[in-house]
Amino acid sequence: MSDLKTRLAADLKTAMKEKDTVRKNVIQLIRAGILQVEKDDRVVLDDSGAEKVIQKELKKRQETVAELRGQRPETIAVLEQEMAIIQSYLPEPLSDETLNRMIDEAVAEVGAESMRDMGKVMKVLMPRVGTQADGKTINLRLREKLS
Repeated sequence: MSDLKTRLAADLKTAMKEKDTVRKNVIQLIRAGILQVEKDDRVVLDDSGAEKVIQKELKKRQETVAELRGQRPETIAVLEQEMAIIQSYLPEPLSDETLNRMIDEAVAEVGAESMRDMGKVMKVLMPRVGTQADGKTINLRLREKLS
């Protein structure tokens, strides 16, 4: 069992003992998502695979909050609390300077000169970045760089 899955199991026990229902529910959703991917793909996820599942859960909540802006403040508050819990299981996001440096390195490595080369750069860059930066953010910065 990976370190992340072990940590999730331990945190679930703690949340249940402390009767922290929000944390318990979020951890159960994350574990269920990981288990579903493992069953569907017939694999055992390592930490990076589990992080991708966790990132998807975070993204779902971010999209829901964006849709609910200005409406249902109590629902938004619960979602933001859940997002904070989910983010505690993800690695620290890359700093702007580090991300820009990685983009520059990938552009130089591929020899990209225009927007037509964007796919090649993304193919090289995304495995390096992993879950430490959002694909949308990388895409926007790369477009600025190549245009």
